[in-house]
Amino acid sequence: MNRVATVEQLAINTIRTLSMDAVEAARSGHPGTPMALAPVAYVLFRERLRYDPERPHWPNRDRFVLSCGHASMLLYAALHLAGVKQVGPDGRPTGELAVPLEAIRQFRQLHSRCPGHPEYGHTSGVETTTGPLGQGVANSVGMAIASKWLAGYFNRPGFDLFHFRVYALCSDGDLMEGIGSEAASLAGHLQLDNLCWIYDDNRITIEGPTSLAFSEDVGMRFASYGWRVVRVPDVNELGCLRSALAELDRPSDRPTLVIVRSIIAWGAPTKQNHHEAHGAPLGDQEVRGAKAFYGWPENEQFLVPPEVLEHFRQGHLADCHQQADQWYAMLAEYRKAYPDLAAQLDCLLKGELPEGWDAEIPSFPADPKGMATRVASGKVLNQVARRIPWLLGGSADLGPSNRTELTFPEAHGDFSVTNPTGRNFHFGVREHAMAGICNGLALCGLRPYAGTFFVFTDYMRPSMRLAAMMGLPVLYILTHDSIGVGEDGPTHQPVEHLAALRAIPNMVVVRPCDANETAEAYRVALQRGDGPT
Repeated sequence: MNRVATVEQLAINTIRTLSMDAVEAARSGHPGTPMALAPVAYVLFRERLRYDPERPHWPNRDRFVLSCGHASMLLYAALHLAGVKQVGPDGRPTGELAVPLEAIRQFRQLHSRCPGHPEYGHTSGVETTTGPLGQGVANSVGMAIASKWLAGYFNRPGFDLFHFRVYALCSDGDLMEGIGSEAASLAGHLQLDNLCWIYDDNRITIEGPTSLAFSEDVGMRFASYGWRVVRVPDVNELGCLRSALAELDRPSDRPTLVIVRSIIAWGAPTKQNHHEAHGAPLGDQEVRGAKAFYGWPENEQFLVPPEVLEHFRQGHLADCHQQADQWYAMLAEYRKAYPDLAAQLDCLLKGELPEGWDAEIPSFPADPKGMATRVASGKVLNQVARRIPWLLGGSADLGPSNRTELTFPEAHGDFSVTNPTGRNFHFGVREHAMAGICNGLALCGLRPYAGTFFVFTDYMRPSMRLAAMMGLPVLYILTHDSIGVGEDGPTHQPVEHLAALRAIPNMVVVRPCDANETAEAYRVALQRGDGPT
């Protein structure tokens, strides 16, 4: 074995052993998946992803989403080895590591930067909060859409500002969840060729083998969605893994699914390929046995060989740092060539709104018959959207009823593969995916809105809750909001929904009673930059 191959394997085993040691120290956690997927993390973070550890908020960085958030140590180990820097409240790198070794030692402990599931805004390099399965893959679709929209709106000849890709690592559970199917279907329809899901086909769930409840052909399902499907028969074959991921470089009009066969807790003497390795510490003897299998010092804990750090941070990451330098230099020239667009981009990236954004919010005259609030909402939405070019969204096939369609020419019609600047989105009857996708759009700086009947927030609430946890300024436009929808019957009468949404921390719920209150509701909602409304 040559030196490069030796260091590669040493780096992969460092990810594995850090994960095992952290779970053992915490006496809780999920060691099996990080042990299995360490080769994926290695290839992605050392060779594949375009990101700058010194500037983790570089706008054109590739995004990585750990949809199987329980495998969080896989991400924390990679961020540590890559040397990703923490960003402070002012948005500037602090100079300290986002994940120092001490944070890994404090895995799953209060105030550690390594919580049990990744939390957006807490640890730099974590692109979204995951844990509830399926949410991350839906977010990744929103991020991929955002890349297309940002490119369509801001890029100009000689100024290729946006072209980032999105990679999501997902589990059997992510693909069993309905939101995963909804998001995959829409991604295929939209032909998001900048999106790659890596599916960990380990055939193990908490209760036992996946065959207990899951027997479909995932590859055939995704092919029918319009995805390109690539298979890796053994995750430990790095050449095969690299070749599969390189498929993303080939021209295509499809998102890519890489199906990777892995063995959970690979190397553990008695627990590899067993459901007991999913969500509990392996135990001292099993850890020692696994380390012996890897050729690792059995008594060492939280060992990071210096040659691994040197290997991880050279080459590709140095090139990415140079690419980020070039990007910021290009942005400086862009400011000179397109000052108005640059000012809009600065505003977007800062999470601010353009000056005078609310100047055209109408004041409605008294009306004895009363204008329906959804009608007033449609009028106000179109007025404010004229002045906020990155306010975009749609409905779950209820646009005409919700009045969520942007009708003015500058809205550029419907978003599609041939019209990436379109600001009207047709999410289809996919309320859950719609909410998760809107979170992904917001995580890229856009101001998304989602519309449906109030009663159907039952389908959206998991993603709405995560938007509140992450402080994302997503706007929900919810019509048909009372028992006054009588003819439709009790299935469409939202009785308990108001209390349910108001119970979510950091969710602002406004229920205007007339047209002018609706106008003011928009003023309040769009000024919020730290949570959904």
